[in-house]
Amino acid sequence: MMSYNHPFHLVDYSPWPLTGAIGVLTLVTGMIKWFHNYNMNLLILGYMIVILTMYQWWRDICRESTFQGKHTILVLKGLRWGMILFIVSEVFFFLSFFWAFFHSSLSPNIEIGAIWPPISILTFNPFQIPLLNTIILITSGVTVTWAHHSIMENNYSQCTQSLFITICLGIYFTMLQAYEYFEATFSISDSIYGTTFFMATGFHGIHVMIGTMFLLICLLRHINNHFSNMHHFGFEAAAWYWHFVDVVWLFLYISMYWWGN
Repeated sequence: MMSYNHPFHLVDYSPWPLTGAIGVLTLVTGMIKWFHNYNMNLLILGYMIVILTMYQWWRDICRESTFQGKHTILVLKGLRWGMILFIVSEVFFFLSFFWAFFHSSLSPNIEIGAIWPPISILTFNPFQIPLLNTIILITSGVTVTWAHHSIMENNYSQCTQSLFITICLGIYFTMLQAYEYFEATFSISDSIYGTTFFMATGFHGIHVMIGTMFLLICLLRHINNHFSNMHHFGFEAAAWYWHFVDVVWLFLYISMYWWGN
């Protein structure tokens, strides 16, 4: 056991950055092979390497924070700022999609008939599935806040219940989004409307799936007593991410589903 005269966490030697790089290289190479040869073998291998690396790397981080006590107050402060800056970068990521949408909708080109939406596009009714999905995500924001307050009050059972409800709502949202895509009368290649719509809502859907997995891991960690009322930043980061996903959807619903129609 080594001791240090400072509160910083000096990361142990780990093979996971190397295996992660190999996995991503295999994944991208396999994707190119799939595009050209319609062969998914290398792509699946890349996915397996990346998923196994993610599992083992995050397992080590959970051990560092929960059992080894390496996440000191100063380390947690750094993690908080890291998560804040990551969410800020995500804000600008989605800002680019909104910029493209408003640039195209406020001054539509002659190529699409100088009208928005383009004449050939049959848009979604914003008061059907999109409105239901909005209600689902707002409700999930309430339940994840309920879970956070339950952790701070050491209420084990209510935290379990509220986290489980949030995860179910996230899965329900994803299923409805997939059904909406299946029923869509236009595709990503149908003018600038289809491109901006599916890029923005598609990336948001990916973020919902990532956030749902994030919360699922938090639920499993909570069941295994990894969190306390003073030490639960893993869950807090997931809650921040989930609230960010909620806010982005509200902007998507108002601009692309409602105003954009």
